[in-house]
Amino acid sequence: MSKVTVLIPARWGSTRFPGKPLHLIAGKPLLQHVWERSMRAKGIHSVIVATDDMRIAECAFGFGAEVALTSPKCVSGTDRCAEVAKRLQGVSHLINVQGDEPLIDPLLISKLAKSLSKEPSLEMITAATPFTSGENPAAPDIVKVVLNRNSDALYFSRSCIPMVRDGSPFTYLRHLGIYGYSRKFLLQFVRWKPGKLEVAESLEQLRALENGAQIRVVLTKHRSVGVDTPADVQIAEQLLFQRSTHR
Repeated sequence: MSKVTVLIPARWGSTRFPGKPLHLIAGKPLLQHVWERSMRAKGIHSVIVATDDMRIAECAFGFGAEVALTSPKCVSGTDRCAEVAKRLQGVSHLINVQGDEPLIDPLLISKLAKSLSKEPSLEMITAATPFTSGENPAAPDIVKVVLNRNSDALYFSRSCIPMVRDGSPFTYLRHLGIYGYSRKFLLQFVRWKPGKLEVAESLEQLRALENGAQIRVVLTKHRSVGVDTPADVQIAEQLLFQRSTHR
């Protein structure tokens, strides 16, 4: 049977926001919000915080999280997840939930876990959402994805894809940074060297496509908010308050 574990990689040394995982948002550490919402997802065997920093580990222990200590040499959150995956026994799939999204939707995590469990041959899965009318698909800081008819990714780009030449209506898809993997595939993924497309776009998921892997893309209406800088804290707090009052 499939066993899906959520891994939340967390590091102290963010260049734009040092100590970000422990910054208080609405009275709780950012990391605790992510962990609590991940714990509400269905079809999940366990939720583990992966970190190389004892300050983060002690905080996570304090609010009841399971913690796996990792090497400080991990280059990315994916590498950190793979290091933990090597040590896990009996786990078939992993979902990498970014540790800076306090509004991550438990239903989205559940949806990815269900897809992985129902389709054991699926190596990698992620999510996307349609652009809203006020968003600019040409913005390079927003990653776009195009799909084939089976909802597998054809390409991810910071450019506007596709370029609609005649102005016909087209629903652009905004990629969301959550990933699920089979354990076997994740361990293979981190052994591959970054390819030319990954380096050019600075998008790690292109490594999978460059090596011929299939990436299933789940569509969702959910929108999360990443906390990348101290300025994002107030936005996240306002959204948390709004959602709590509309329950």
